[in-house]
Amino acid sequence: MPSKIMISPSISEQVYQHIKEDILSGVYTPGDRLLVLELANRFQVSQAPVREALERLKFDELIIGSPNKGSVVSNISAKEIRDIFELRELIEGYAIRKALPKLGEDDFDYMKRMVELMDVAIQERNMVDILKWDLNFHGHLYNRCGNQMTIDMWKRMKMKMKHFMAISLKINTTDEMIREHYDLLDCLKAGDPDATEQRFIAHMQAYKVLAI
Repeated sequence: MPSKIMISPSISEQVYQHIKEDILSGVYTPGDRLLVLELANRFQVSQAPVREALERLKFDELIIGSPNKGSVVSNISAKEIRDIFELRELIEGYAIRKALPKLGEDDFDYMKRMVELMDVAIQERNMVDILKWDLNFHGHLYNRCGNQMTIDMWKRMKMKMKHFMAISLKINTTDEMIREHYDLLDCLKAGDPDATEQRFIAHMQAYKVLAI
């Protein structure tokens, strides 16, 4: 059945969001071809907004141009994942130190809610939502750190991590994951920047081993 989409805010934006979500949720997998005409028919739009959307996805590195194939869903290597985790260890420590003095009860309530939603997703074995709530938990610290460049780097890393998880479905879906995040939240509430940064880095290093 065609996926009819609305006219507002922009057709190209909506097509982009639909295809991106399909890639990040694993509907499209590495090597799948994305044909302009097929997508235009699916969304019941002209080919121009589809081409615009595909160009944005190429910029995001979610698809690549392949000779004789056109647009193809990209893969992500183990080295890229290692590089992402190593960079994340560096900048998440910075984000924690900058955000920590600004955190209040509203922030802690939000992050606790992310852990609760993560727990529900684990019970439902919903890999996409597990990752979504996990990244929202950590992303809140980037958003509160006040440094736009750091926030931009996080957005780029987050998309790469979503793409990798969609490909591999490698994630720890046990109760240990929930306990870990409650421990991280307790560290943030205690307010010790050194201890909190060390705890978060240890957490990320453990998940790096799981990821690769």
